[in-house]
Amino acid sequence: MFSPSLPPDWSAAREELREATSRAGWKRDLVADAEVALLELFVNAWRHGRSPAPIVVIALLDRVLRVSVSDANPLFPVQRDDSDPYALSGRGLHLVRSLTHRFGTDAREAGKSVWFELDAAA
Repeated sequence: MFSPSLPPDWSAAREELREATSRAGWKRDLVADAEVALLELFVNAWRHGRSPAPIVVIALLDRVLRVSVSDANPLFPVQRDDSDPYALSGRGLHLVRSLTHRFGTDAREAGKSVWFELDAAA
C-alpha cells in the first residue's frame, strides 16, 4: 500500500550501485553523482509515481553505468521551470540532468522507467 509520508528504503539499490562501481574502479565523485541521481529518481517514483516500492535496475556495461527506476504511473515526468531559486521542489530532474551524461524516460507496458547514464571515462 502506498504511504505518502513514509518513503521506501532505497539502501539496497544504493549498495548495489556502490558495489558495481567499486568493482569497476570508478572515481568516488562519479559514484556520488550516481547516488544522488538514483535517490532523486527513486523518490520521484515513490512520490509522483505513487509506487510503494520503485523497481531499480542497475547495469554497468562497457564503462557505462545505466540506472533505471520504474513505477506503474504512465505519466512521464515534466521538468518544471527552474527560474525560481527559492522553490521548495521541482528541480530534481534538472539535478539529474546536470549530474549525468544522458537521461530519459521510456514507456513500459504498465507505467514508465526513468533512467540515466554515466560514463566512467568522464
